[in-house]
Amino acid sequence: MEIRGTVKAEDGKEGRMKLLTKEITARLPKLRSQDGKDPKDVKVVVKFFDPTSQWTWYVTEGEQNENGEWEFFGLVCGLENELGYFTLNELEHAKDGITGIRALPIERDLHFGFEHTLAKIIAGEGGQR
Repeated sequence: MEIRGTVKAEDGKEGRMKLLTKEITARLPKLRSQDGKDPKDVKVVVKFFDPTSQWTWYVTEGEQNENGEWEFFGLVCGLENELGYFTLNELEHAKDGITGIRALPIERDLHFGFEHTLAKIIAGEGGQR
């Protein structure tokens, strides 16, 4: 049996989960708009995760560039934890070419909510994987 990285979407149809919604884009601060802020004052807007590994992306800022691509900034927890930039395209295609259970696509944590701060995530609170 081969697993191809499809899931039941929120609308019940089979396919990839919609990672970015209108509600999320409306809440996203523009890139670099939170530079210099205390992590206690920086909200984490959305959490993406790899269901087959420890990789997690906590988005604090984002905007669409002139090419229509969404770019994000936030905390990336993988082999190490670091702040950095990543794109929606990278998340959507991270599993391209992979088969088996590891091919399950990156998902958005539907239960994460909007009350988390970057300081709490860094401290290991608030849904860190």
